[in-house]
Amino acid sequence: MHMNGNTILITGGGSGIGRALAEAFMQRGNTVIIAGRRQNKLDEVTAANPGMKSALLDIEDAGAVQRFAEAIRAEYRALNVLINNAGIMRPEIVTDGTLDTAEATITTNLLGPIRLTAALLPHLLTQPHAAVLTVSSGLAFMPMAATPTYSATKAAIHSYTQSLRHQLRNAGVQVIELVPPYVQTELMGPGQATDPHAMPLAEYIAETLHLLETAPDAQEILVERVKPLRYAEANGSHQAFFERFNAVSAAETEHADPA
Repeated sequence: MHMNGNTILITGGGSGIGRALAEAFMQRGNTVIIAGRRQNKLDEVTAANPGMKSALLDIEDAGAVQRFAEAIRAEYRALNVLINNAGIMRPEIVTDGTLDTAEATITTNLLGPIRLTAALLPHLLTQPHAAVLTVSSGLAFMPMAATPTYSATKAAIHSYTQSLRHQLRNAGVQVIELVPPYVQTELMGPGQATDPHAMPLAEYIAETLHLLETAPDAQEILVERVKPLRYAEANGSHQAFFERFNAVSAAETEHADPA
């Protein structure tokens, strides 16, 4: 992937990893468009980064995704990089009988990137140095039991990305998967942004950009902190790791529900 001279669209660019990637790519000489569903957040980011562009996108609405893609193609004819970053992460109790969280998570985290990629791919196929980046998670490989649908959607994004890469292998569009660990963002609320167990956001972005720069043909961008999750299955430690990894969240659930 070329690190400058691109026109890059980043979904979920109003906060967290999306915003940090947008600012980092802009600093490297790219035209950057951030997309999200909250205008006030987009305005906050563009005000802090003169020259950055923004566009409203309701990633849950299939029709809105198609209309958004048509408008983006018309306004930014040089668009050559799509970063599918938008996502939600919410805890679920599978015995409560409700599916609202599961359905919203699938629509946002899985259908959203698939729909937007499909809508923009005909345009990307005509552009030089084109790339599609997806953002999965270490939880694609080591699920968190407290967030079952989130973990499942990220596993699906990993699988989808592999297939997309294979189908586009001779089409001139590079497909790269970013695999974050637990990072200091507000994905699961303000407390996560200061959680000492999470990787500082600036450190995650710096290591990710370094890997993109030094391994331009990489298929997966794996910072060191995510590798234990990524390779647990391969090294035979998955089940033991899973039990340890989920022990804390299981204890918290039991404490919250004495019955």
